[in-house]
Amino acid sequence: MTITNGRRTRTGTRVGQYAALLAYLVFLAFPFLWLVSTAFKSPRELGSLHPTWIPRHPTLGNFRQAFDEQPLLHAALNSLFAAAGAAVIVVLVATPLAYVMARHRTPLSRAATGWVVVSQAFPLVLVIIPLFLVLKDLHLINSLAGLTLVYVVWALPFALWMLAGYVRAVPAEVEEAAAVDGAGRVRTLVSVVAPLLAPGIAATGLFAFVTAWNEFFFALVLLKTPDRQTLPVVLSHFIGAEGVADLGPLAAAAFLATLPSLVVFAVIQRRITGGMLTGAVKN
Repeated sequence: MTITNGRRTRTGTRVGQYAALLAYLVFLAFPFLWLVSTAFKSPRELGSLHPTWIPRHPTLGNFRQAFDEQPLLHAALNSLFAAAGAAVIVVLVATPLAYVMARHRTPLSRAATGWVVVSQAFPLVLVIIPLFLVLKDLHLINSLAGLTLVYVVWALPFALWMLAGYVRAVPAEVEEAAAVDGAGRVRTLVSVVAPLLAPGIAATGLFAFVTAWNEFFFALVLLKTPDRQTLPVVLSHFIGAEGVADLGPLAAAAFLATLPSLVVFAVIQRRITGGMLTGAVKN
């Protein structure tokens, strides 16, 4: 009887977990599905008092209008430059620093860890003025290079914290074996530790890319001319001065803006999963 009750309890717990997971997936998928539906609706359907999930008369007119009204392609290239540049620099800088933080537990590394945690509590508004003044002195205002530098600085603390956890998961015996074979610190990091950190490096790069791709506030303040603006800033132009949104073109442009993040995640997610499974088999 006790065994039967235990099985029922486990079954009920598992059903509850799956139900919660399903509800969470529906919660996440609803905005995206509604965005896709809105992007293909005609102006008449958008003004209907009884909206439907599936457009009755799908149209590409919203996409054509979006490209006619705003320079979406040029803005997407600006966003790609800043996001990809930030992701590459963050990975190159964070990997050796995270290795040092994880392997050398000194007061300095503990202070760096504390800085990582505390820095995430600062709101964007608090740092924008000193950041603007620093970039002005460096002549990087209204520059994609300056914006990329800002994204690197903003993403680096969390990237360090993330990668340090991956480094601690690598057995120290692997590095000791490399040292016995005569490998130095740099060679051990590049040839031994870095391949084992591939899932963590991919996740860190994905985090930096998506954060920079979707960022709006820094780009709005630091970029002045239309030819330098990124995609999130250009999307805001579909909202008029009175706060009335041009809903169809806005939904179409927003849908296109989400695709690069989804593609990058789909590609890197396979590498993350494959690397984790490979590591599990080796262990």
